[in-house]
Amino acid sequence: MALNIVLVEPEIPQNTGNIARTCVLTGSKLHLVRPLGFSLREKYLKRSGLDYWPYLDVKVYDNIKEFLEATKGSKYYLSTTKGKHFYHEVVYEDNSYILFGKESAGLPAWLREEYADDCIRIPMNEVKADRSLNLSNSVAIVVYEALRQLNFPNMY
Repeated sequence: MALNIVLVEPEIPQNTGNIARTCVLTGSKLHLVRPLGFSLREKYLKRSGLDYWPYLDVKVYDNIKEFLEATKGSKYYLSTTKGKHFYHEVVYEDNSYILFGKESAGLPAWLREEYADDCIRIPMNEVKADRSLNLSNSVAIVVYEALRQLNFPNMY
């Protein structure tokens, strides 16, 4: 059993490092979709992931179309502030893919439209229309709900 966390064009290395650490400690696989806003060799990325980076199961794709082709037929959940469903209202499937967009713009509109029924969101107060939770916090919230539903597989 596993979850797949997908970061589409992540921009901030510290967020990706924190998410990598979450993936290692939850047994989730990390998928990174280029372009990336940083080098995978940057000290900040590795510092954020601490000594967890060598234990990370990670795959990198050149673009979103390559990712979609490689994972065709899989179940996707798209985390977006424009989601129809709250993240806790859907039923997560084992080996599904949870997609998160880049920090400055989220997921592309065409992708949200194509998978509109699979868009989920975290409830937030409307402080300012263009603001949302930090990416690494959002990943942790959604991942732990999915794992809770799956009875925390292989975790103690």
